[in-house]
Amino acid sequence: MKPLFLLFLVFQSAFSEAACIILLHGLARTENSMTDMQDALTEQGYKVVNLGYPSRHYPIEILASKAINRALASCGSNIEIHFVTHSMGGILVRQYLDQNEIPLLNHVVMMAPPNKGSEVVDALGGFLGYKLLNGDAGLQLGTDENSIPNTLGSADFDLGIIAGTNSINFILSSIIPGEDDGKVSVKRTRLVGMNDHITMPVTHTFMMNNKQVISQVIHYLKEGEFKHGDE
Repeated sequence: MKPLFLLFLVFQSAFSEAACIILLHGLARTENSMTDMQDALTEQGYKVVNLGYPSRHYPIEILASKAINRALASCGSNIEIHFVTHSMGGILVRQYLDQNEIPLLNHVVMMAPPNKGSEVVDALGGFLGYKLLNGDAGLQLGTDENSIPNTLGSADFDLGIIAGTNSINFILSSIIPGEDDGKVSVKRTRLVGMNDHITMPVTHTFMMNNKQVISQVIHYLKEGEFKHGDE
């Protein structure tokens, strides 16, 4: 490669706008749950968009459009896009990309995504209190073949997944077969087409605040893979 062209690439990189990372929180949570992640990614020089969305008031199909279109507008045009999601936030990304294209999309990191649904929804979704707490979207996250996660197909984008193996809710964990984080089994976080997957001894509820998880997210955003020596 010619020296002048190399110099051009360095110059262009130095003055180009930082990539934009869209954070999407989980069901029945707010953007405040992603504040630690936001702060860490901002310190790395990324432009970070951390917008809340009304997760309990609409089904997933509507939430995906509402949340992601607004976030993309906040990122601006002609900028590289990454997503970092927690729990149902990852399903919103899958739903959106099933219907839309993001030309400058790069990495997607999902923390504890119910990519194949959750047995918790199967067991508790029929109770009135469950819908009051989790809304229509919460009822769409079961493990049956017609649930939203199971109708969206494989990943055709660069995807890294972090699954938790610790639980603080042993009642829910008793419903879930195999290793789990208190809400989702490790097995059901996986998705055909994913680029990388790692398990960490963290809980579903608080994993996005864990320093080691945040470090793994940053590593994936920079390298396109997790640091498996820490697994």
